[in-house]
Amino acid sequence: MSMILGAMIFYPGGEHLASWRLPGAEPERYLDLGYYRNFARTAERGGFATLFIADELYVWDRFASGIDHVVNIRPEPFTLLGALSQVTERIGLAATVSTTYNEPFPIARKLASLDFLSEGRAGWNVVTSASDEEAWNFGRDANLDHAVRYRRAAEFIEVVNGLWDSWDDDAFRYDKESGYFADATKLHTLEHRGEFFTVRGPLNIARPPQGRPVIFQAGASEAGRALAGATAEAVFTMGTNAVRGAKILYDDYKARAAANGRNPDHLKVLPALSPVIGETLREAEEYLDRIEALTPERLSLDWLSHYLQFDVSRHPMDERFQPDLSVPTNQVRSVQEQIGRLVGSGTFTLREVNRALLRRRFLVGTPDTIADWMTERYRAGAADGFMLAFSSIPVGVDQFVDLVVPELTKRGVYSGEYRGRTHRENLGLPVPPSRYA
Repeated sequence: MSMILGAMIFYPGGEHLASWRLPGAEPERYLDLGYYRNFARTAERGGFATLFIADELYVWDRFASGIDHVVNIRPEPFTLLGALSQVTERIGLAATVSTTYNEPFPIARKLASLDFLSEGRAGWNVVTSASDEEAWNFGRDANLDHAVRYRRAAEFIEVVNGLWDSWDDDAFRYDKESGYFADATKLHTLEHRGEFFTVRGPLNIARPPQGRPVIFQAGASEAGRALAGATAEAVFTMGTNAVRGAKILYDDYKARAAANGRNPDHLKVLPALSPVIGETLREAEEYLDRIEALTPERLSLDWLSHYLQFDVSRHPMDERFQPDLSVPTNQVRSVQEQIGRLVGSGTFTLREVNRALLRRRFLVGTPDTIADWMTERYRAGAADGFMLAFSSIPVGVDQFVDLVVPELTKRGVYSGEYRGRTHRENLGLPVPPSRYA
């Protein structure tokens, strides 16, 4: 099996806060179907298994810079993916769905509907939501505790999987002569009663073409890894680690799947990678310099403050920065851990930390060096593929498909062709049997 590639949109602006300002970006089209259609078709031309749209349920107005400088508009993902299902043929269509601010029944129905509309190409990125801003839109003063969110997520997935199995595959007779539409003996009522949900079922849609849409997850905390090992079929990880570190992380996810009685091959590990591509290394580095120059310093500091949950701008920019991170955040713990690793030695100033956090998101290089980086990790067993978050859309995806994909094909690690017609086939995943089979 060759490398798996996916295309990720963190939000319409691209992978970075200032991406909408880059040459070639089209911020006036962020609610235009044609913008996403072109992106999806280019990714499909490159043989990508997945088009993934991240989503959040709030406007980032905690800081003034979040309104002044950040993209805060985005289409509702299921509406968008339903439209894209009609203008694409093979690429998987996945979106973020929060298990904290949704209910299982309507989400099971939406995902099953997308799977039918796309003829078996739906996917679900499970998130637990990390910001109080989302809580404020759903009648809460603050987000649920981190551990509670993950318990809720595990039960949410259990209920959705059960609802997808409501009907046997051959339950529908459509017999006009006898008048029997369905066979009642092949319908199953879930009758779930748990800590967070009481759901009778059954679901009012047939079992999805894939049996179940593909479940993705990106949580990298201990609770997130545990959930992925038990339930996910593909997981995003941070993609800029050294090979040894990436291999350790890869093996950890595979071991967790095995510990849950699963085939480790049925959990795909896809490091997230944001390439900055140039014909020469100097050209690529100059492009990253431009991204940095277009990012207001105050915006970067506010982003850091958001994740650390205190105002870092009060700290002098050119003095050593070593905040106390001993108390776990109730937001994205993996981001706090990443920041902690960077500032732990106490040898960096706030300015240096701020700059390093911006630049470490990206892999800067030429098409051949980026292909070498990816190939090394794939062949070392540190990745099943990569989920690509482009620094700018549409420029980034065009560059990657036209310049890097041929290099990966030349190295024999990527075919650029689809293995089948469904999302599961193209990710190398089996169709799960119904629990009632």
